[in-house]
Amino acid sequence: MQIKEIANGLKFPEGPVAMDDGSVIVVEIATGKITRVKMDGSTQTIATPGGGPNGLAIGPDGHLYCCNNGGNFEMNIVNGLMIPGHTPASHKGGRIERINISTGKVEVLYSECDGNKLLAPNDIVFDTAGGFWFTDHASNNAERRLHGALYYAKADGSKITKVLRELTSPNGVGLSPDEKHVYYAETMPGRLWELPLESPGVAKPVAGFTPANFVGAYPGLAYFDSLGVQADGAVCVATILAGGISTFWPGTGKFEHTPLDDLIVTNICWGGKDMKTAFITMSSTGRLAMCDWRSPGLRLAYNA
Repeated sequence: MQIKEIANGLKFPEGPVAMDDGSVIVVEIATGKITRVKMDGSTQTIATPGGGPNGLAIGPDGHLYCCNNGGNFEMNIVNGLMIPGHTPASHKGGRIERINISTGKVEVLYSECDGNKLLAPNDIVFDTAGGFWFTDHASNNAERRLHGALYYAKADGSKITKVLRELTSPNGVGLSPDEKHVYYAETMPGRLWELPLESPGVAKPVAGFTPANFVGAYPGLAYFDSLGVQADGAVCVATILAGGISTFWPGTGKFEHTPLDDLIVTNICWGGKDMKTAFITMSSTGRLAMCDWRSPGLRLAYNA
């Protein structure tokens, strides 16, 4: 698989969104910016929400919806690579933001649920009903790690629900093509989970005492980051340490790892007319890259 670098010098890029005009919008977590990257490598700042913009998605109104972790990670330079570390003492929590792509206006949509602050929202996916799932990665320092959660919320700011609680560093989130399953990846265990759905935002009971159904794990030492779903239902998880994309075909046991030359590969999305052009954020080296993927990506509920 031939990888082509589109842009470099980005400050921990994540949350890629392939736009209809051929550009890709990413966050730069370390600088608190939302950046448009064109195919010639040039960049344009769309908005500067500050904090730690993380996951991005287009909503039903054509605006960007951003999981902002609120500056949840200290960024360290180790051997020339940018590596996220502990949560700084100054961290006060995160939020979900709505961002006007044309004007750069940033609006805080949610900062709490049931009176409790959101800790560090991480990744987001919309369903065709107009609501969205997002993960809260939670925070950690040298002494302890707080539990994260999986949420469902409405795009108009009217309702937010904590669907799963006490999760270990939940990160990537995505929906199956039929929207009957929501997938989430946990970073530190390096595990992928599936939660069956009764209706938009409503989960079915899961047998046993795990919060969801186990899909798979990397066969060795690796952490999981954000994820994307192929049109055939396979789940592609950005992988840390064993840098690359780990692909699972749920229910089949099939697994494939695509290695890439960055220890911290954080996300994948797809674009182009046939949805076979993959855009991948390689964050410790500050790059956005593209390649022809083996299978089309799932066309998301909303695009712009």
